[in-house]
Amino acid sequence: MDSATIKSFFEEHGYYHAKQVFNLEQLEDLSTDYDAIVKQLLHSGDNLNARWDNPETMKKLASESSVILHTNNVQQYSANWMRALFDSNFLFYAKALLGENVILHHTKLFQKPPSVGAPFPMHQDWSYFPTLRDSMLAGILHVTEATDKMGCLRVYPGSHRLGRVANTNGQVPSDFLKDYPLENATIIEAAPGDIVFFHYFTLHGSMPNVSDKTRKTVLIQLYAGDDVTEPGIDHPDEKLVLSGWNYHASRANTAE
Repeated sequence: MDSATIKSFFEEHGYYHAKQVFNLEQLEDLSTDYDAIVKQLLHSGDNLNARWDNPETMKKLASESSVILHTNNVQQYSANWMRALFDSNFLFYAKALLGENVILHHTKLFQKPPSVGAPFPMHQDWSYFPTLRDSMLAGILHVTEATDKMGCLRVYPGSHRLGRVANTNGQVPSDFLKDYPLENATIIEAAPGDIVFFHYFTLHGSMPNVSDKTRKTVLIQLYAGDDVTEPGIDHPDEKLVLSGWNYHASRANTAE
């Protein structure tokens, strides 16, 4: 599709499913490095389980033994993953949604193991890293397929129009989120190499992985070059310019 069509769909629905952004040859290298990152992390002894601590919600979705492995910023581990962020196909979609100036906020590796892969309750992302112009969006790069049984992404199309809603980070019980149950959200199954982009207001989540396959994804968080994160937020912000220019870069904030 052309850029205008992609942007129009995203603005209407709050997400866009870009198919086969990365080909199988590219994915072979990325997958090899993905597994090497996980292996290195497992040897580190760090706590890698990013399962959310929300007893009321999580108890309904999965057992207490459920797991999701996580680390920030895969590009700090692997040159192949750094190069992937500058891939022309990927940036075509990023620029269609954000314009010519694209800034990387961070990446996140998520691995849902077979049978015990943890879910994510329905939530918005904005409160974790709000920006002044609310241009922030994410793209989930699928290293493997992601089916419903594997705990693929679910969204409420059009929910980005709700804007900033308080207490929607999914970590605490919310009467508002009870109106948007995870089981009723739109299921977005994806193939290896697909990227699903969504705005940080879009309500989204995922069911547990109850399959016999591992679900491997890397989330890429982006914002526009004329936007900036709000002060006082304790979250990694790479400020890496993937395309164009960062109009808020300064000597002070690039040293952070």
